Amino acid sequence: MSCIKCGLCLSSCPTFQQTGLERESPRGRVQLIASVAQGVMPLTQGPLADTMFSCLDCRACEVACPSGVPIGRLIEKGRAEVVHLSRRQAAQTPGEQATRLALQSLIPYPRRLRTLGRLVRWSQRTGLAHWSRHLKFLPEGLRGYAGSLRRLPSRTGREMLAADPSPVPAPGSPRVDLFLGCVMDVVFGEANLATKRVLERNGCAVSAPLGQVCCGALAVHAGDRDGARALARTNIDTFLQSDPAYIATNAGGCGAALLEYPEWFADDPVYRARAERFAERVRDASQIVETVGFRPPAGRFPHTVTYQASCHLHNVMKVGDTPQRLLQSIAGLIYRPMADMARCCGSAGIYNLTHPAMSAQLLARKMADIPPEADIVVTGNPGCWLQLEHGAATSGPPVRVMHVMEVLAEAYRSEPSAGQSES
Repeated sequence: MSCIKCGLCLSSCPTFQQTGLERESPRGRVQLIASVAQGVMPLTQGPLADTMFSCLDCRACEVACPSGVPIGRLIEKGRAEVVHLSRRQAAQTPGEQATRLALQSLIPYPRRLRTLGRLVRWSQRTGLAHWSRHLKFLPEGLRGYAGSLRRLPSRTGREMLAADPSPVPAPGSPRVDLFLGCVMDVVFGEANLATKRVLERNGCAVSAPLGQVCCGALAVHAGDRDGARALARTNIDTFLQSDPAYIATNAGGCGAALLEYPEWFADDPVYRARAERFAERVRDASQIVETVGFRPPAGRFPHTVTYQASCHLHNVMKVGDTPQRLLQSIAGLIYRPMADMARCCGSAGIYNLTHPAMSAQLLARKMADIPPEADIVVTGNPGCWLQLEHGAATSGPPVRVMHVMEVLAEAYRSEPSAGQSES
């Protein structure tokens, strides 16, 4: 009810920019939700459901809104109502059933995800992954990404961290617990390892609690708030038992979800208090590096780099220009700003699989915004990373995509040894 219908959100909304339709704007979606809440229109599987799920949940509208309307939370609650109705009426599509199965039987279980990762690696080695794009029974979005998925590492990030020796922390070093994520750990394990090493080079004592699970972002975005809260309880209990100074994340989508745990438990007095204690420690790894006293690498990184801002990292975690400052501190790195760097790339969790046409339009705009001289695009979220790699592989420009922690880690590795310095 606090929406004043001013329309300042319209120009920030990627789906409205593409379609020009009021129902595809934040203002339009809020009014549809209000109409259902007031009993003016019924909650059905028709236009309301479509517009709830066509939203990217990028939160750019919240940044623009002068009235502070929590549009993202309204959308997520609207989706939960639609999903509840769908289950009650047993009217789920095959795609909805597959999504529900993945959210309930795969994502919450790290061992199952690791097993799936091994299967994907096997399919990539045998060539089956390449041919899967021709399998008509697979969803269109999944077929489109089958051939461009990066070669998965042989080990997860958790396994890499376990094999990586840590320096003896200095007295008083801040204790940092690393949130590994699900997609991040299986697909981008090297980024988790790089994050650990960068935090350690900046004086942190880093560990990764074993009991952690998925942050719950994919579940809450899909309307499964009960499933998301179950995952959140596990993470809250695990990390509070560890009692770190900071909980570090290197995935903007995960970090945004972790920060919003208190809202997920608004009606649970016990877990809301625990969620608040948890959330006040959550930081993106780049924020922690600056907070503890950043030590710029002495090594060089001779590349021309641009930065694509993850929606949730920028709009929810409010990281601002911290990643750019870290990048520009590296010798040899030439930084070129990206036009409209915070506009959504079209990944948005699994949006690129569920809404491939709109996702492709947004990706095309993002790839066109890459400065022509850049050979590397840096980002801070696994969904963006996969999306940009897909764009580079299918339409170009053929840039390399990296995480900001990977760039820093590579610059630290290139530092001259003590003997070289003396000579």
